[in-house]
Amino acid sequence: MINPRHIQASVTLEELPSDIYLLFDAFRSNTETRSHSHSWGQLQIISGGILELKAEGQRFLAPSHFAIWVPAGVQHQSYNRKPIAYCSVNIIPELANKLPNHTCLLEVSPLVETLIAELRDHNIQQPKNEQQDRLIKVLFDQLLVAKQSERFLPVSKDKLLTPILEALESNPADETSLSQWAARNHTTERTLARHCQNELGMSFTEWRLRIRYLYSLELLRKNMSIKEIAFSLGYNQTSPFITMFKRYADCTPEQYKLKYSI
Repeated sequence: MINPRHIQASVTLEELPSDIYLLFDAFRSNTETRSHSHSWGQLQIISGGILELKAEGQRFLAPSHFAIWVPAGVQHQSYNRKPIAYCSVNIIPELANKLPNHTCLLEVSPLVETLIAELRDHNIQQPKNEQQDRLIKVLFDQLLVAKQSERFLPVSKDKLLTPILEALESNPADETSLSQWAARNHTTERTLARHCQNELGMSFTEWRLRIRYLYSLELLRKNMSIKEIAFSLGYNQTSPFITMFKRYADCTPEQYKLKYSI
């Protein structure tokens, strides 16, 4: 049975009430925002799940420690499978022009997370005093120096890669090696490896690790044990899984569960 999608209304403001204007929300499972654009730049920050956004002919997947930057005028739509806490940082064009001129991911630092939590807790959407103004200015300064990433999990329409990537998305625990995929597709391992670098900007191994990481976030939300998740992803013990998880989340799976109250 397919769960129905909940349609989330997009921001309907004609103009922003301040140079930087924040909106906070909580999205249910299977929430979709339909295609729209803004006359200002927008940073979408979430916690507790994964946000999927389509823009400029590409798909962007953002786990909790990444935010999606959408420049002014870019048509975009988003979707989340699991419940998320959502924040959009809406920025006037004069300031938004200091950020990337194309849709991309920005890494969310611990300081940015703390600032967003503080602003959310006090429902500060725009500065009403000097202290709040300083907080929002610090937030913007941190966004200017945030590390940029094109996409956490790139996709490709390459005829050799598409069936492989789709198979791994359906079953992240699939252990089929690149040489085995090559044999199935009547090509060579070197050719597939070259296509991965050219089309995805990363190795086959790196892409597979990233899809496993994203899948592990979903399993954590199902309250599975670390051991169960590790085995579900094809690991024979928990330590390699924990090492992989820390690489992308900067914390252990247990710390992640505590952090996002899973």
